[in-house]
Amino acid sequence: MAKLSDEALAYEPKQMKNIADLETVRTDLNIQEETFGEGEGSFTAKFVEVDGLRYRVPISVLKSLKAILQTKPDCKSIKVVKTGSGMDTNYTVVPL
Repeated sequence: MAKLSDEALAYEPKQMKNIADLETVRTDLNIQEETFGEGEGSFTAKFVEVDGLRYRVPISVLKSLKAILQTKPDCKSIKVVKTGSGMDTNYTVVPL
């Protein structure tokens, strides 16, 4: 049985990474959706899972990927570049 102090020191909160944290992203990954919180404070996030880690996929990335796939349907992988932070975050999707 672990001590409370040992458990606290070992605790790492679950965090969802961002798709821009990946070097490359395959376009055939399964996308999932999860709702966090309850009531008015709840929000839904779309994400992909790679090597057991979740990476959030912003809606703007999906819109950009849609435009890429409409002109290049055989696109197999992309790179997502994130600039800015907070409300000024922008994502650029680059086909590879």
